[in-house]
Amino acid sequence: MVDKESIRNQLKTVKYPGFSRDIVSFGLVQDILFEKGVATVKVALTTADVKIPPAIKQSVEQVIGGMDGVDAVDCQIQVQTPKGAPQSSGGQSTRQPFPGVKKIIAVASGKGGVGKSTVAVNLACALNQILDEAGEHDGVGILDCDIYGPSVPMMMGVNGRPEIIEDRIMPPINHRIKVMSMALLVDDSAPVVWRGPMINNAISQFAQHVQWAPLEVLVVDLPPGTGDAQLSLVQTFPVDGAVIVTTPQDVAVNVTRRGAGMFEKVSVPILGVCENMSFLQLPDGSKMQIFGEGGGQRTAQDLNVPLLAQIPLDTTIREGGDRGLPISISYPDSAAAQAFREMARSLLLKLNCNP
Repeated sequence: MVDKESIRNQLKTVKYPGFSRDIVSFGLVQDILFEKGVATVKVALTTADVKIPPAIKQSVEQVIGGMDGVDAVDCQIQVQTPKGAPQSSGGQSTRQPFPGVKKIIAVASGKGGVGKSTVAVNLACALNQILDEAGEHDGVGILDCDIYGPSVPMMMGVNGRPEIIEDRIMPPINHRIKVMSMALLVDDSAPVVWRGPMINNAISQFAQHVQWAPLEVLVVDLPPGTGDAQLSLVQTFPVDGAVIVTTPQDVAVNVTRRGAGMFEKVSVPILGVCENMSFLQLPDGSKMQIFGEGGGQRTAQDLNVPLLAQIPLDTTIREGGDRGLPISISYPDSAAAQAFREMARSLLLKLNCNP
């Protein structure tokens, strides 16, 4: 028997082009109707790639049309073009610069627990330091897009609701860095239980209604994996490149390589790999490879990108994050802070910021 639920189950086999996830789990299916043998499927997309809608339409019609009892399929796709990213006939996004923001760097990982947010926070601080040394600049911001586990505000020592002026959200500033996160907009004890469309809307709000400009560099902390937030971000923000964070062990490296493939599919260049928790520096000067060795280098080689940094294990990094004082600021001469600075310098050169 054909009904809405059976059609929805079949739609779970329709993958979003370039991703392993389906259009149902991405929250793209808005409505399903079935009447007199005709199945109507309504899909809402936000994309600048003109090849995506017809590809999804064809897959839906093929999958649903093959169901016993379905005589015809009407797949209706509503497409919204991301702000600042007009459609391109070449199949790739021709994103225009985000107003007032010169460069956007996404920090991503294939799995959780690799210290991605710690890397993003310290990278933002290091970028600001190097730009300060080079002279006047428009500043640095950090956007926490980890909807389900936002931790950037705590690491940056920011709390309280952001101010709203003339319908614009003013991001709080600490350590001379603009900070924005979902954690600043919801109660501390409230769990964030959102599905695709709500996440898409949140990312859109961060792009359109936060007063980022003027800004030299915006660092975006993505949640781990390749889900709704990642897809929404690369469709909404004109990301200039991504930094992939991993730890040395094989389980992290294998997942990281798969996660990095998302950026290739959406034409966002991978700027390099950061290996976090690389080693523990012992008092005698030797290094203990607690999580293994060489994972970051192998990942970089597989992706054909540079290994930007190897960040040591240091309790000061954790302590600084808990206190809202990133190690790049609290202990700028430490080995970890210097590693973050070198990574920041390399990224600025790659993005032609000429620090």
